[in-house]
Amino acid sequence: MNQINTSKVLAFILAVSLLQLSVMAQDKPVPPKGITIHQEVDFKASPKQLFEALLDTKQFSAFSGMPAQIDRSVGGAFSIFDGHIIGRNLEVVPNQRIVQAWRVVDWPEGVYSIAKFEFKPQGTGTHVVFDHTGFPENLRDHLAEGWQSHYWDLLPKYFH
Repeated sequence: MNQINTSKVLAFILAVSLLQLSVMAQDKPVPPKGITIHQEVDFKASPKQLFEALLDTKQFSAFSGMPAQIDRSVGGAFSIFDGHIIGRNLEVVPNQRIVQAWRVVDWPEGVYSIAKFEFKPQGTGTHVVFDHTGFPENLRDHLAEGWQSHYWDLLPKYFH
């Protein structure tokens, strides 16, 4: 990544972080702008198992069946599904929440969406609350189907 792109990504991360801090300080939810994908899924796996599967390079590659490179730290870059999806981790709360600046590589340069995974313990399993916002409007159905087929359908098979 060249210096200009790195600066843009870091500025984006800073802006999102400041927005999150202002929301937390007000303790009021901010409605997402534009179209949102909201999905809730139950798993027999623990929050820790799901968290690790999504942020560990080897586990992500194993459940998805495609190459992945993931730096799990805040600000860390990821490239998943053989480089088709790229982004950075904006917030990482172990076993509780992952928030990512997320994009498909062929979107216009600088266009990122926000993907948020929340892991809620539920008995011996986990209830995942997922929200995806800020993506090109015409891609809503395609992306919603992609989350289902590339994440929610594959993860249970990985944990068996």
